[in-house]
Amino acid sequence: MRIRHFAYVSLMALALAGCNDALETAQVDLSKVKNKVEQPLPPKILSEMSAKGMQRNSPIMIRIFKEEGALEIWKAKTDNRFDKIAEYKICAWSGRLGPKVKEGDRQAPEGFYELTRANLNPNSKYYLAINTGFPNRYDAVNGRNGTNLMIHGACSSSGCYSMTDQQVLEIYAFARDAFAGGQSTVQLQAFPFRMTAENMVRHRLNQNIEFWNMLKVGYDNFEVTKRPPEVNFCEKKYVFNQQATDNGEFNAAGKCPAMSTPPALTAALASYGKTYDADYAKAMKKYDGMAWYDPSEAERKAVVAKLRKGRELAYAPTGTSLEAGKMVKVADLEEMMASKTASTVAANAAPGAAPATPEAKEIAVAAAVPAQIPVPTPSPLAFAPVEQPESVEVASKKPFWKFWAKD
Repeated sequence: MRIRHFAYVSLMALALAGCNDALETAQVDLSKVKNKVEQPLPPKILSEMSAKGMQRNSPIMIRIFKEEGALEIWKAKTDNRFDKIAEYKICAWSGRLGPKVKEGDRQAPEGFYELTRANLNPNSKYYLAINTGFPNRYDAVNGRNGTNLMIHGACSSSGCYSMTDQQVLEIYAFARDAFAGGQSTVQLQAFPFRMTAENMVRHRLNQNIEFWNMLKVGYDNFEVTKRPPEVNFCEKKYVFNQQATDNGEFNAAGKCPAMSTPPALTAALASYGKTYDADYAKAMKKYDGMAWYDPSEAERKAVVAKLRKGRELAYAPTGTSLEAGKMVKVADLEEMMASKTASTVAANAAPGAAPATPEAKEIAVAAAVPAQIPVPTPSPLAFAPVEQPESVEVASKKPFWKFWAKD
């Protein structure tokens, strides 16, 4: 029974690796690029856009999945629905699964961020870069801080999502063209993993599960509508696709206003939720007594160490969490985490001990798992009132509920 769990995870990692390789589209010879800022997208991508009913300058959205090590570009079609047009294997991201909390923690951001043309950095020392927009109002109102968190080239990360130079050349071009077409903000969605029922069960003991359940509401809204959700904040939480009623306003630190959801969207989410709940119950039976060990950055780097041979020191790829992590018994996971935390504390307390390494610090703040496995919980799709930050100016774009009602 247990062997089957390990075999499943191994096959999943192999399948993902193959998928990423197949979808790798960045093959440009950089020596022939005369102007990286204005470099056009390859003819192959432009042809695929045409086949999917996308205009070259139509809006885009970016999705990131840490565990799978994937960055996706989604682009609007003529019906205003978004479809995936490109996927890239992330070369390096630092830390481990979980949000960025403070400057210097080496964590890459998780959440929903709005990127403007000002977020593009054509003069980056890492070839090209796009600032992630961290911290957003959720991060700020919850006391999270950090600066210069980027999507950039060079394959080296200290809290960023680092791509190869060829990859970031294309990603930058997607954003540049969308802004040129009139898109005012590009939504960046950064997730710890694809938020399927099975993945939520695998990570149900992680200390970040409540935060991830909150992000999952936005994830589910996009899965149902194939449109970037409208994001607001209140009561120090995210709120997705909600319309304030009775002249209410959203304020990140204040009480949430009265809110409503378009009936058609409510029905669609309810249907989606029923399927999710059934899948969650099946996954709980499948992983009975088991949970996922989330590997450290050092452990991820170890599985791809051979890729660094013959490269400059700055080149520092990280393997995916699926390659370096594993399913273990819940009791073993608790013992592993307790042992690592204890050894780190002891090393730091020893007389004359050297400062802890980044890897040791990662272990010291690793997720503490509860003693018992939570019982299956329903899909976090309900729009419970949550309070938001300062007032949000009404955007000039068409409100999401009018888009939905149009269909």
